Amino acid sequence: MRNAAKYGILIGIISGVWILVMHFAGVYEKPYPATDKFSCLEYVSLLIPLTGLYLGIKNFRDNINGGKMEFFEGLFEGFKIILVGGIISSFFAVIYIQYSSIALNADYWGRIAAAGLIGILFNIAISLILMNKQRNL
Repeated sequence: MRNAAKYGILIGIISGVWILVMHFAGVYEKPYPATDKFSCLEYVSLLIPLTGLYLGIKNFRDNINGGKMEFFEGLFEGFKIILVGGIISSFFAVIYIQYSSIALNADYWGRIAAAGLIGILFNIAISLILMNKQRNL
């Protein structure tokens, strides 16, 4: 659990800082969103869970699990990382929404839910890429 906490906290804190970066860049200006298209900064934010999950699952495989990892071992470790990171980044999102002068609508919450789904898809892909014991796929 220590590995999952380490990389989950990393994802959560960087995501929280990224919320502020997008705010100061004007992504959340009224009316939200200004267009129905995502800002390029929102696409860049996909690198946060992708990188954190990759590093966390790779560290689990190489340093904790002795260089071997089955698909479901990687998947379980990734879900722990996503859980910790999701809780922390959701905390930052709620704080931002409470104290922001910008009135955000339900679309913001839909994007938070989409981020969770993207994290799960990244987890599956990374676990498949990094696994090296094939017997339990």
